[in-house]
Amino acid sequence: MIPVQPDRFLENLHTLRQFGASGVGKGVVRPGFSDPDIAAREWLAAQYAEAGLTAQFDPVGSVWGLAEGPSLLIGSHSDSQPEGGWLDGALGVICGLELARAARESGGPAISAVSFQDEEGRFGVTTGSRIWSGATDLAAADGLEDVTGVTFADARARMRHLAGDFVDPARFTGFLECHIEQGPWLDEAGEAVGVVTDIVGIRDMRITFTGEQNHAGTTPMHRRKDPVQAMARFQGLIADRFRNVVTPQTVWTSGHVEVHPGSHSIVPGRCTFSMQWRDGEKDRLDRMEQIIRDAAGEVAEAGGFGLTTSDLIALEPVPMDAGMQAALAEAAEAVAPGRWRRMQSGALHDAASLARLMPVSMMFVPSIRGISHAFEEDTAEADLVAGLQVMARAVARMV
Repeated sequence: MIPVQPDRFLENLHTLRQFGASGVGKGVVRPGFSDPDIAAREWLAAQYAEAGLTAQFDPVGSVWGLAEGPSLLIGSHSDSQPEGGWLDGALGVICGLELARAARESGGPAISAVSFQDEEGRFGVTTGSRIWSGATDLAAADGLEDVTGVTFADARARMRHLAGDFVDPARFTGFLECHIEQGPWLDEAGEAVGVVTDIVGIRDMRITFTGEQNHAGTTPMHRRKDPVQAMARFQGLIADRFRNVVTPQTVWTSGHVEVHPGSHSIVPGRCTFSMQWRDGEKDRLDRMEQIIRDAAGEVAEAGGFGLTTSDLIALEPVPMDAGMQAALAEAAEAVAPGRWRRMQSGALHDAASLARLMPVSMMFVPSIRGISHAFEEDTAEADLVAGLQVMARAVARMV
């Protein structure tokens, strides 16, 4: 077991929280390439160097602490949602820092650390790790825009003075990521650790129903072609048809709706909404897609609506490495006997990108009340330390 120092680990975790501290609870506002994000990455680089690692920024703003020779890579991301919690990503980054530092101090195995840039998706999906893994082309990514119209190229230019070369993936033997669960299951069960079996696949698209814009006070209900009502019928249809297809772990969401022209006194002429679904089985994701497309077509035909759909974004399920899972499970039983479980990740993480290049594994610690992506996000410090200790025991079997 690597002799980690829990007090130092917690101190560094709280120090990172100060970059972009929201002033509300322990929340942070540290989106990718913001001033607090860049300052946090410069602080991390200094910590890596102090720990005896070679600190390096890559062209997209990810910051690395590199050990000599082949090494196990441990980390996550340090950027946050526009209103984020202090542990999302940051926990895995500081675990990487502490394990790499403690390993060097004790003459242990070679461990490198990383904080990937823009995991939270200001410009896409796990942007920094996807570009590094080759899943997204840098030239194409440079044209991505955030909600204000800033391009990825413009944003990363803010870190041009820090940027070096991309790190060669061949120097790493595998990747380990610790993360808060971001769900309620561990907390509600009083468990300390989740050993991740796989990261679910994601499908995402936009659907548009086009109806007939008209006056809200004078258009009889039976004469209306209201695309919002079409969306409501569509949602009812897919909920009914999914029943014999989905599992309790399957989820689907319409988290964004645009109604045109958006006036209280106008029957809208167009309704565009997002449709996202997640599951661990590719076949089930594909069956859900067919149900979605069929249901939208039926609603459009029955009501005389126009129908268009965007291109489909498809991210496949990612299994975790079996040997690394076994090492985490053995360590979890030693640190928290009977208080751990194997579980799926319903959220996307950088580990999914890196699975293209090397064996990957993940473990979770509880999220109090299952809250994440919010200022109220938190985890008991005892559970944070338990997670670190599980990793410290497991790493010996991974290198």
